[in-house]
Amino acid sequence: MRGKLFVLSGPSGVGKGTVRAALLNDYTDILYSVSATTRKKREGEVDGKDYFFVSLENFKGMLNNDELIEWAEYCGNYYGTPRTYVEEKLNQGYDVILEIEIQGAEQIKKKFPDGVFVFLAPPSLNELRSRIQKRGTEDACIICERLKTAEIEMDEMYNYDYVIVNDVINNAVEKLKAIIIAERCKIENYK
Repeated sequence: MRGKLFVLSGPSGVGKGTVRAALLNDYTDILYSVSATTRKKREGEVDGKDYFFVSLENFKGMLNNDELIEWAEYCGNYYGTPRTYVEEKLNQGYDVILEIEIQGAEQIKKKFPDGVFVFLAPPSLNELRSRIQKRGTEDACIICERLKTAEIEMDEMYNYDYVIVNDVINNAVEKLKAIIIAERCKIENYK
């Protein structure tokens, strides 16, 4: 049986990485597909674990060679999901989770219409601003740009299968687990 593709997406700063990491601490039978990015590594991030940190030249080479199943430019940086790992693991029967930007999720939906799309939303835009500022990794101009983009992206949640408001991390993780369990129990999996 082919594995299921779970796509976790939402505005920048909503906590996608935190929720995904907490999920994977409990769920060892779902695999995480690491994205490639041209952005600079943040403190504490590990190459090959959090992202594959690549040069713009290398990223464009991956695009030209059709090595990415999705990609997006966000705030001057490029992000993309390497194709080989995802395809291999799904074909081997493993479930795979992607943590990607909204632009990338739109591309994935066209290529993987049977994927499960989960939108992670902030409790409010003010809370989102606070979270981005607490990171301390962007200047005021970038924060403003991210918030303007987030306002537009919030309308995209209606194109997803599920919405989780990330008010408390543990609550969001439990809801994501419930979605995964429900999707694994669908009768169509046994036909």
